[in-house]
Amino acid sequence: MLHLDSDYIRGGHPEVMNRLLEVSLEAVPEGYGEDAYTKRARKLILDACGLSEEGDVRFMVGGTLTNATMIDVLLHPCEGVIAAETSHINVHEAGAIEAFGHKVLTIPASYGKLSAKDIDEYLGKFYEDKTWPHMVIPGMVYISQPTELGTLYTLAELEAISRKCSLHNIRLYVDGARLAYALASPENNVTLPDLARLCDAFYIGGTKCGALFGEAVVIPHPEKISHLFTQIKRHGALFAKGWLIALQFEVLFSNGLYQEIGDLGNRYAGLIKEIMKTCGYRQYVDSPTNQQFFILPNRIVDSIKKRVSFSVWEKVGKRQSIVRFVTDWASNIDGIKDLLLFR
Repeated sequence: MLHLDSDYIRGGHPEVMNRLLEVSLEAVPEGYGEDAYTKRARKLILDACGLSEEGDVRFMVGGTLTNATMIDVLLHPCEGVIAAETSHINVHEAGAIEAFGHKVLTIPASYGKLSAKDIDEYLGKFYEDKTWPHMVIPGMVYISQPTELGTLYTLAELEAISRKCSLHNIRLYVDGARLAYALASPENNVTLPDLARLCDAFYIGGTKCGALFGEAVVIPHPEKISHLFTQIKRHGALFAKGWLIALQFEVLFSNGLYQEIGDLGNRYAGLIKEIMKTCGYRQYVDSPTNQQFFILPNRIVDSIKKRVSFSVWEKVGKRQSIVRFVTDWASNIDGIKDLLLFR
């Protein structure tokens, strides 16, 4: 069976796993991210982001916990978060944001992306209503890079959104669960230093990008957040063996491995795109990253399912479906080529 279900279906990259094995029997008495491994990983990431030692990096276990924690930390209790209707926090996080007391304020998106214009219009209309003090106040914009549909924000788009957030005095937070695939895409022009310059916080995904588990949250100006360590602990997001996550990022951010992982996933996805288009199937969205969406006849969907595991995104009428294929660093290139059999 060829697995194109998601990019978290395997364990860690061999280099990550080997490093964990090397250190697993070592006594690391400093817990909760105060150890030497965490400090080294933090410096590697800060350097990659063009940040000085005044910036901060915090390591958490998974994406939903990271989003729920950081959104709650960055917002006042009466504030909500603006997000695309298709966003992960709105669709696939089981109300985690709402569970911490913050409403997800959705607005329409174009192929997964919010626009600065739509954000500005939403905020303008909100404050035109004289009863706005009785409402959930928008205090943040949430976006992901890449989006849930594999599309990318350009630097110009991100800068425009950041300007609107600054204008309206709200935060900008970027979910980078699949950031490796964004950074490695030939169509991408947003760098880690750009994210550090334009965002209040963002995270560098590990779980879907070669780590066994873990995400690295980058906070360019931690002095703006009171009691960050304690707040992370309060949310159950402080990992006692913090070095287990940090050690993985030390490997990922050494010798270009994070970029290499993203590049491999994208190349395999590009092969799927090429094969599907050769077979005459239509793209649902043109994704330059490791998620590929196609509209297929249901008879082809049923045929492929016999040998390939993937997601059916949604139905299109009675005879077609939108399907999603997802690749990673260890995708089976020979198996992908077998997709040519399903014409």
